[in-house]
Amino acid sequence: MKKLKDEFLIISLFFAIFKIGYAQRTQTNFNQNWRFILEDKNLFSAKEFDDSSWQNLNIPHDWSFEKGVRKGGDQGQGGGYHDGGIGWYRKSFVVKKESLSKTNYINFDGVYMNSEVWINGNYLGKRPYGYISFRYDISKYLKEGKNTIAVRVDNSLEPSARWYHPCGIYASVKLITVNKTHITPNSIFITTPKIETTTATVNVKIDYENPVNGLECKLSIVSPAGKTIKTAIQKIDDSKTNNSIEIPNPKLWSPETPVLYQLITQVIQNKKVIDEIKTNFGFRTVEWKTETGFWLNGKNVKLKGVCEHWEGGPVGGAWTKPMLRWKLQLLKNMGINAIRPSHNPTPPMFYDICDEIGLLVMDEIFDGWHKKAPQDYGKQAFDQWWKADMKEWITRDRNHPSVFVYSLGNETHSAVAPELVKFGKSFDDTRLFSSGAGNPEDMDITGINGGSETKTFLESAKFDKPFVSTEAPHTWQTRGYYRTQTWWRDNELPGTYPLPNLTEKEIFFYEGLDPKKWKNRKQRYNSSYDNATVRISARKNWEVMRDTPWHSGHFRWTGFDYYGEAGLVHGGLPFNLFMGGAVDVAGFEKDLYYFYQSQWTKETMVHILPHWTHPRMKKGTVIPVWVYSNADEVELFLNGKSLGKGKPGTVWNEMQCDWMVPYEEGKLEAVAYKNGKEVKRVAIATSGVPQSLKNSLNKLKAEDGFSSSYIFTSESIDSKANLYPYGENRVYYHISGDVEKVSMENGNPIDSISRTKSDFKTLFFGKGRLFLREKENAKNASVITASILGDKALYISNLISIDVQEMGLIGKISQSKFEILYTTNGADPQKQGTVYTKPFEVKNNTTVKAIVKQNGKLILALEETFGANEGLFWGDEKSANIWNGRGVNIAAEEAILKGGAKTSNEAQHFKGTGFVKFDNKEGSITFYQENDGEAGDFSIRFRYMHNDKDKKYPMKLFVNDTYIKTFEFNATGGWIQNWEFVNTIVNFKSGANNIRLETTGQSGPYIDELFID
Repeated sequence: MKKLKDEFLIISLFFAIFKIGYAQRTQTNFNQNWRFILEDKNLFSAKEFDDSSWQNLNIPHDWSFEKGVRKGGDQGQGGGYHDGGIGWYRKSFVVKKESLSKTNYINFDGVYMNSEVWINGNYLGKRPYGYISFRYDISKYLKEGKNTIAVRVDNSLEPSARWYHPCGIYASVKLITVNKTHITPNSIFITTPKIETTTATVNVKIDYENPVNGLECKLSIVSPAGKTIKTAIQKIDDSKTNNSIEIPNPKLWSPETPVLYQLITQVIQNKKVIDEIKTNFGFRTVEWKTETGFWLNGKNVKLKGVCEHWEGGPVGGAWTKPMLRWKLQLLKNMGINAIRPSHNPTPPMFYDICDEIGLLVMDEIFDGWHKKAPQDYGKQAFDQWWKADMKEWITRDRNHPSVFVYSLGNETHSAVAPELVKFGKSFDDTRLFSSGAGNPEDMDITGINGGSETKTFLESAKFDKPFVSTEAPHTWQTRGYYRTQTWWRDNELPGTYPLPNLTEKEIFFYEGLDPKKWKNRKQRYNSSYDNATVRISARKNWEVMRDTPWHSGHFRWTGFDYYGEAGLVHGGLPFNLFMGGAVDVAGFEKDLYYFYQSQWTKETMVHILPHWTHPRMKKGTVIPVWVYSNADEVELFLNGKSLGKGKPGTVWNEMQCDWMVPYEEGKLEAVAYKNGKEVKRVAIATSGVPQSLKNSLNKLKAEDGFSSSYIFTSESIDSKANLYPYGENRVYYHISGDVEKVSMENGNPIDSISRTKSDFKTLFFGKGRLFLREKENAKNASVITASILGDKALYISNLISIDVQEMGLIGKISQSKFEILYTTNGADPQKQGTVYTKPFEVKNNTTVKAIVKQNGKLILALEETFGANEGLFWGDEKSANIWNGRGVNIAAEEAILKGGAKTSNEAQHFKGTGFVKFDNKEGSITFYQENDGEAGDFSIRFRYMHNDKDKKYPMKLFVNDTYIKTFEFNATGGWIQNWEFVNTIVNFKSGANNIRLETTGQSGPYIDELFID
């Protein structure tokens, strides 16, 4: 392996983005009016087939998201219990006679997965990978007049990813028509071998299809102001050209100044332009140094990044460009300067937006280079397809200024790694290659995931090449939920930084589920105090990263919450999503978002946590109140009385200003000062019972062939317009006019109500959203919301209100007359309802039913149940005692080892610092576990690995010296990283227990950990 030294390769790049064509090159938006069916028959590929009964829809489309969560869903816990299946798409289109003499490409930006395409019944081919763009030359199959395209999408083998994946044509489709002689797709490659203050050298390489004599290539460069500043003309003597242009006074691209120029590339024949592509580009230099990390444009820069699944947000995988821009801008506003699309390429519009708003992209191609999920690309197609997919990926993305490094894999290991690097550099040798903890010895840059967030690593690591933390930190937050006791996902691991409790005893006792209904200790919400984690807090991770010169930066796991991986951290159903983001899946910012904003942005900000409504809390209970701010100092007031000033510090536990405040109802107010002068103040107040909705609208402008989108937000508020932070009433929607519903989302990880088919969604901690998309030629549209509002448990009040509102989206809305009828005895309000005029009282266990009429027409039927056992679970300090001693993982290397049992670390993906192996010898492993609760049955699991297909390695299990059973360990498929589990039920006594695994004369497998669930 070539070792890169401290004066690491300086990469000066000039970048391009493929843009839509012009008179010589037409690009037709193919996203509208497809037919779809979730069935599979061979005749669906025929040119002539009656598909009129199929669903009519527009692309992007994700049928799995539309179907929703299902117990037993094909994708399993990793996919949030969504389904797979096989679906077909068909579309008819008209081709004019003059197009038949040209070359026609059908271009797909993303189809998941195993897509097959037919034109007029003629088979074009198959593309297994669901996260790559591709195209077919369909010229010879086209006819004048009506033509038909059919696409089969096969997700019958599941789970095919370790997280939620879309199903279907989830990204744009285009028909590209060009002259027979044209620029080869993805062939433009622009670099800048020299960038100086006064001049830059721009080099442009291009390939051509069907070149003929007498051709010329004309290059024109347009400034950010829109003026042509340089042109160059070169004869095309072969199928390639290579041209250089000098540009004066280049302005540099960076996250702070994402300056884009434009390149116009024209193919000219007999003074006539026969092909033309316009390309945006930017100038920048990149340098990596072992001792000082990452350098951009000559400045040492910390990478303040996030990892982001394509599917993290309220649309599944079916992002439109307006919605995607909203998502990325929201993360940018948090202060990030980098993003790692995990663990796959994204559709091209993602990179376009990153170029435009200024986000550096660690562009990643694969999750694994072999099977990781049971039926993933690594298993199904990697060996046969990786070269084709890598070529498409690099040649497509190599011209984006945002793309500054390539990542080849994630938590994977294989001898193929050097070949991947070599092959990648054959298409782009201007960028360095890394991976997320995959064969770091073969990469230019060492990337490490979770292991990079331990104290042991951060204080002792040494490298002979640059380092970047590709996936850290891993922390969890549930928006609106608080606990003062630290929570470790896997219990406190060795080698971690301390994370003390905020109070001696817990003061918050509410949960999404009654602990008696938990399947395991993970089935609780996660605290928003930055005290729920795997190994490190977000604050400490930022402190160490900031202050360690060789640490290039981190990519936090994650930016947005995402569907799937629901069992890993959150214990499985009813949890169906992953809460590692700084933003929830509805796009609501968590408290964590404001922590990063306080550290990474300059505009004055102030944010208080927690909320100040605690009706079940004893007056005088001391609550930790935090304020995140980037001001010089902050003063906190309670009901007008100053509680003192605090200064945001640089040490991790001083980055927030904090006060220990005895609880009393009223108003908390934080005032920020700079240079001794007030610059900003924010306030929160104790809320009464919710009585109405606060509705607001955010319109996202149409762009690039995608129509406008709308984000409709509802919040529960009391009579004084204070947010009721426990709001969990249903919000019903009546949508009329020229818009369509995309989804409803609230961020609740245990809400399985259909996001697409239901007419209501429950508020989650007081907030919820409706996402809409504008139809073609839209003229009028409005949304009516209706909600039966009150405290679900009737604890603070038994007063119930019904709120109905209408908001216009497009055009003007006529004044509507609403009539509301309700009942409290279970009767049909249509027949026996009372006219609603003012709030009314109800008794425990009452179901309120209501209907809403608009101008005499029934438009909504509402229902809400109130009672002491409804909604959130409210408990006390003893509620979760049944989980004491459960959910524990104990490393085998920390147990008592006897005989031939020895510690080792010569494998991959073990937990902790190592594992235990026997090397054909006999021995035993004895674990100790303190059961703080009552005696009872516990589920235990042993994580093991071996690849001796003819051996079972039987081992006896003893608990408290009593024989329980003999385990047989089936081969897992490898000795490197193929860890699996054996499990059983055992009875633990109260107090100390010992658990012993003992060989029986046939040695034993690798043993990594004991899990006690």
